[in-house]
Amino acid sequence: MRRMSVASEEDFEGKLFIQFIALQMVSYIKKQMDENGLFNKFTIQSLLDELDTIEYYQQPGKAHHLSEITAKQCELYEFMGVNVPTCSNLGIK
Repeated sequence: MRRMSVASEEDFEGKLFIQFIALQMVSYIKKQMDENGLFNKFTIQSLLDELDTIEYYQQPGKAHHLSEITAKQCELYEFMGVNVPTCSNLGIK
């Protein structure tokens, strides 16, 4: 956790809460990676980098869409126990 340069107590509490949520997410990812033997192929950072390339495009007045999701990314989502993002499960028409 980096230095908390904030202007108010409320800002500090907000940053602390976000850090708490992030720690829970990283803990879950680490647990899933350990259970599925993913540490043989990935570090936590390299796994996050692999999934970070998925983008959601939105333009006013046009259809929304996701970037291409590779088979490797789908497999990683399944290992993590998370639904693969699609337009339908994101509520996009």
